[in-house]
Amino acid sequence: MKIPMEEYIPYRILALIVLAVFYGIYLVKQWRQKRRDIRTMQIGHGKDRQTHTVETLMGIATVGIIPAQLLSIGFGWSHLPANARFTGFCVGILGNLIFLISVLCMKDSWRAGIPVKDKTELVTDCIYAYSRNPAFLGFDLQYIGMLLMFCNLLTGLFTVFAIVMLHLQILQEERYLTATFGRAYLDYRHRVFRYLGRRKG
Repeated sequence: MKIPMEEYIPYRILALIVLAVFYGIYLVKQWRQKRRDIRTMQIGHGKDRQTHTVETLMGIATVGIIPAQLLSIGFGWSHLPANARFTGFCVGILGNLIFLISVLCMKDSWRAGIPVKDKTELVTDCIYAYSRNPAFLGFDLQYIGMLLMFCNLLTGLFTVFAIVMLHLQILQEERYLTATFGRAYLDYRHRVFRYLGRRKG
């Protein structure tokens, strides 16, 4: 008798590993910057109404998805077959890797939210030569991976909400970067795609 794949792959443990690594990267980066007197978290501080609203909703989405994911793992709410769930684990790990590389390449210019007073540099090398928003891409892949592993209505709604809000945040950051760096950012934007890929030549 064939044993179903679900019987011997510990998806709950694998999902917790994906989450622990992802948020571990985020918290360690924030802690290291705090030691250097850099305020990483700049969501909603001193912004115009539209920017403040988008950043606040993005914060709610990215924080709210965590308990939704944990509840799904704890109660085992999943409606997809084993092969989709294993794909989800791989996608989640890929998201972790991309997120790690992005925060390492960004160095001290990395912020959560649009900086009001901080002077940051335009980073266009390393992984940023292939994606203008690799950190957001990492977030999206982690969310999609977790959704594939524990697919249910609650996680699905939060995943869509978070991905939409991250995209709206990207659009705001693009306006900020254009205003701040001008032609240098416009040239970079022409060469490198928003999420993944670059133009030839």
